[in-house]
Amino acid sequence: MSLFIWIMMGIAVWHFAVFVPDRFWGGIVGAFVASMIGAAAFGFVVEGFQIIGRHDVTITTPLEGVPGAILGLAASWLYGRYLELHGPRKRRRRPARA
Repeated sequence: MSLFIWIMMGIAVWHFAVFVPDRFWGGIVGAFVASMIGAAAFGFVVEGFQIIGRHDVTITTPLEGVPGAILGLAASWLYGRYLELHGPRKRRRRPARA
């Protein structure tokens, strides 16, 4: 149950992504995924890498996902901005063998 709560809080925080320029890696869908993954990962870390059952959920459980969602959004935005400024890496091709 706690995983569901963390992911829902990640989605709730994702809605505030409209207030920043859209430079997220993968666009708004990339921001959506980064927010959910960040919230779930941070929630796992805070709870000691275990999922809490529905009877042990407290009022602080949703708040555990908020910092992770913000960190996920920030990482996606910074990486997207980096790619926008520097462009994707170009691969060097090896010369064809004769």
